[in-house]
Amino acid sequence: MANGLKTTRISRGWSQERLVREIVRYAEQHRISVASIASLRVYVSEWENDKRSITERYASILRPLLGATDAELSSHSGSSESIEADGYSDLITRIDAAHNVSHSMVKTFMDQTELLRTMDRQLGASSLVDQMSGHLATLEDALTFAVLPETRRPVARALAGAATLAAWQALNVGSIERAWRHYELGKRAAQDAEEPMYLAHAMAEQAYVLCDAGRPTTAVELVRDAWRAGESHMSPRLRAWLHSAEAEICAKAGLDDDCRRALDKAADILPAGEEDRDPDMLSIFLNRRHLSRWRGNALALLGDDEAVSDLYVALDDMDPTFVRAASGVRCDLAEAHIARGEYAQAQEHLREARLLANRTGSVRHRRRVEQISQRL
Repeated sequence: MANGLKTTRISRGWSQERLVREIVRYAEQHRISVASIASLRVYVSEWENDKRSITERYASILRPLLGATDAELSSHSGSSESIEADGYSDLITRIDAAHNVSHSMVKTFMDQTELLRTMDRQLGASSLVDQMSGHLATLEDALTFAVLPETRRPVARALAGAATLAAWQALNVGSIERAWRHYELGKRAAQDAEEPMYLAHAMAEQAYVLCDAGRPTTAVELVRDAWRAGESHMSPRLRAWLHSAEAEICAKAGLDDDCRRALDKAADILPAGEEDRDPDMLSIFLNRRHLSRWRGNALALLGDDEAVSDLYVALDDMDPTFVRAASGVRCDLAEAHIARGEYAQAQEHLREARLLANRTGSVRHRRRVEQISQRL
């Protein structure tokens, strides 16, 4: 009598060894304590042969990994022949379900991503890990069984946006490998969707992982590759955003002239007006006020005196819902004041930055606060 776990695993094309590796990877990413790899091999075999019950700890891992319910994990089939038959039946059921994914369902996926983006911006990502993981698993599952291009492309587009958001959240909570993997997922989904804008955005954000890892020169190369990936398909606001990202990364790489040229290009391209949202790329928020903050950030990294005035303007004009971004501006101001030898002001901004980073659970910003503090 085979446990339903086996049927679910086979339907995904996974071996027992692959399932063990995925359990370990998921546990590491979510900081869940699990048994050793050797013990997990035994557990999986015993679970599938009804010799051991699946505890809630492991069920909480298996559900998002396999996209299965508790009932599906524990259901039974009578023989190996029926398992094989049920596997085909389940496959066709999933393919049919994916084929019937409507535009309204894709919109639901996008709306869910938007809700998670809003919550992340205001509350931070640390409390959203499980929700985001479940959302990505649902989208990946829908894409896995979507056969024809007219079905795959809209689902892949939704997955590209969700995966890039999940990657940025993972980066902020300090899960670096998970962030990298999510960016790779976002890039693959963007290519599947034939969406150069989404591919360019994922590549440019992924460059920040390299920057944080101490490889700014490689990050510059990646963000410039993003330009080539986006080609002529990018909206003006996304192009301005990409120039701004390139400017910041060039500043971190010590490329002063390249940084200033990119900032000037961003200012030239950015659409006029107060609107900050790109309707073609919902993850992009950029207007003149945001660009002033970005300019201040880059100039602060270069040790330029102009940074202080730009950053105070940005801080005064900042949308109060951008809580994590406010922590970043405070860090920028601290760096700018240190460059001017104004250490008391720098300490004041670092205190505020630390409070905001703790409020949103941003490990990335807390790390930056500590790095700047060492210079005081």
